[in-house]
Amino acid sequence: MATTADFKNGLCIVYNNEIWTIVEFLHVKPGKGNTFVRTKLKNLKTGRVQEFRFDAGIKIELARVERRPYIFSYKEGATTYNFMHAETFEPLTIEKDLINNPDLLKEGQTVEIMYHTDTDTPLTCELPPFVDLEIIEADPGVKGNTATNSLKRAVVETGAEVYVPLFINAGEKIKVDTRTNKYSERVKE
Repeated sequence: MATTADFKNGLCIVYNNEIWTIVEFLHVKPGKGNTFVRTKLKNLKTGRVQEFRFDAGIKIELARVERRPYIFSYKEGATTYNFMHAETFEPLTIEKDLINNPDLLKEGQTVEIMYHTDTDTPLTCELPPFVDLEIIEADPGVKGNTATNSLKRAVVETGAEVYVPLFINAGEKIKVDTRTNKYSERVKE
């Protein structure tokens, strides 16, 4: 058991018989009344983010979770993804809704799958913060057009659409932020 004083971003807790991870929290001490903790929690089953308020000092049950490295093998159908454990080579099949950004997933990419250790079930699949992808389709770039913040649509090798600056051309590699699905920078070869 832990208390609200142990809260930190990324901590997994059991609340209302569901597993949540703390997205952000704030200890609030109003001028009148008791101290409390305002939190944003993300449900690991549904992915929904909700705000909760806890009285300061109450006991919270911690969820025992473990991160395991996996390598993406292939996609089967529209919603089934197959992975292989990076060390033991055991296969694993999970559904699309457990993956934080499945459109940016490419074969051979290493991901972390979070498991609930008590039940040994996968909770979420997290891509690395940034992935390098090649642009396969984009309007021709205009040389020297770097002064404006204008963006154009581009399709990367996984089939996902990303908005990139006007000077980026097809065939170039870019770094994409998997948390926001946005262009980060050009990859220098």
